[in-house]
Formats: sequence, C-alpha cells, structure tokens
Amino acid sequence: MESTGGQYLNMAAMTSPVGIARLLQMALGCATFSLVAHRGGFSAAYGTFCMFVWTFCFALTVFIIACEFTHLHSCLSLSWGNFTAAFAMLATLMSVTAAVIYPLYFVQLGCYPIGCEVRDFRIAASVFAGLLFLAYAAEVCLTRAKPGQVTSYMATISGLLKIVQAFVACIIFGALVNDSQYSKYVATQWCVAVYSFCFVLTVLVVAFSVTGKTALLWFPFERAVVIYTFGAVLLYLSAAVIWPVFCFDSKYGSPRRPGLCAKGKCPWDSQLVIAIFTYVNLLLYVVDLAYSQRIRFVSQL
Repeated sequence: MESTGGQYLNMAAMTSPVGIARLLQMALGCATFSLVAHRGGFSAAYGTFCMFVWTFCFALTVFIIACEFTHLHSCLSLSWGNFTAAFAMLATLMSVTAAVIYPLYFVQLGCYPIGCEVRDFRIAASVFAGLLFLAYAAEVCLTRAKPGQVTSYMATISGLLKIVQAFVACIIFGALVNDSQYSKYVATQWCVAVYSFCFVLTVLVVAFSVTGKTALLWFPFERAVVIYTFGAVLLYLSAAVIWPVFCFDSKYGSPRRPGLCAKGKCPWDSQLVIAIFTYVNLLLYVVDLAYSQRIRFVSQL
C-alpha cells in the first residue's frame, strides 16, 4: 500500500537547516535544565530565572516543532512566520542572559563547599547553556530577512529590533524597582513614563504582527510604526539627557558611587544600569528608524 503520510507530515520541519537548529535547541535545552535539576542545583531569584528561561524556551520550541511537523500551525489564528521569528529572537536574548547569569552566580573552580560532583554538573550545564544560545542565534540568522526578500515583518531587522527594545526595557524596569529612587524628582518620573510608553507601544506592534491583525486596523500599520519609532527616538533622547543629569549631577545626585552604599542594595548602581540601557535603547530605536524606511510590510505570512 502506498503511504500517504507525506500529505499530513512536514518532513522539512526536521531536515531543513532551521528544523535542525530547532532540534538542537530542544536537545540542548532539555540537557541544560536536566543537569541543573538533577545535581547542579539553583537557588534565589537568579537561579529561578535561569530555570524558567530554559524550561519556557524548551516548551515553546517543542510546540513549534510539533506544529510545523503536523501542519497544525495552519489551524492557529497567528501569523506563523511572525510568531516563530519573534520567539527565536526572544529566546536568543533570554538564553544568552541565562548563559551569563548561571555560571556567574553558581560556578566555581574549587570543590568546597558544594562538592566536586555538583561543581562538575554546574560547569556542564553552563556549557550546554552557551550552546543553547548559539542554537537560537543560528535560527535568527537563518530566518532573518535577506535584501529584496518578501517576508514576515518580525523577520526583518526592524522587527527583530522590536524584541530587543522590549527586552532592554524590561532590564530598565527591573533596575527601576530595585530602589532606584526615581520618584524623587518629576524629571525622573518623566523618564519612567517614557520607558513605559515606548515599551507598551513596542509590545503592541509585536502583538499585532504576531496575531496577523494588522490588516484590520483603520490606519496604515507600516506608517504608524515609522511615526511611532521616530517619536520613540525623541522620547528616549529626552530621557538620555534628563536621567543622567538628575542622578549623577552633584546638584541633584552623586557623580560617584557612595562609599557606604551596600552591594546589591545601592540606588546609585540601579541608576547607572538605567542610564546605560537608556542609551542602548536609544541607539536601537535610531537603528530601527533607519531600517524601517527600507522594509516592506506583509500582513500575513
């Protein structure tokens, strides 16, 4: 009897370069959190974050592979190309963060006091975490839009930058809630409003792209994105000027780290992190604005 399985199963989901990258992601992700859960161990907020990253990325990778292999993604009300491109970029950022945090807080060269076996498991987990990041980065490179190619918006440089911008904003928010004393001045509160406003609109752009609902909007989505990006550049430019002045000028704050400031609980440290990532996001929005002039938007791919 002639097999008709090819009508229902997409073998390219396993054998294509992107499919192979996803299989590696699944295997490396499973190995990483298994090593940590078995003997490596994790604790506190940093360890919990790393475990969340590895299990979350593993679960969604398995979901994507299963949907593409069985063609079930055609039944979902999603723009599949936008969804997979956005997830690959997000997973790359999350996995590289975990790959840095876990060895930084949990790996040591000596065996005391955790024991040599636990140390070896943690080193192995760190190696697999680094390989996992490379596997997700490989998918981003493979699926990124090439010049002249008609593809999903989230696969373009501008779309990928939206994910990075939102991720950097989350780092800023984390520093803000860590005793940054942003409520001391109206000017620093304005900066928080800038971060929040730009983050919400960036997430909305990603959400409309992933759900494939951009064609239902009563205004041109592509024009609105360019206008918003230009506005975000101006807003972040104001924050990039105001935040350092009101945090590090001697009239309002401290140009140097206070000597009696406790490590991990120093407002000056949080203010410095916010300042650095404010400039990072400003640069990202400027690059985004430059690239957004050269892309073609596709509502459904």
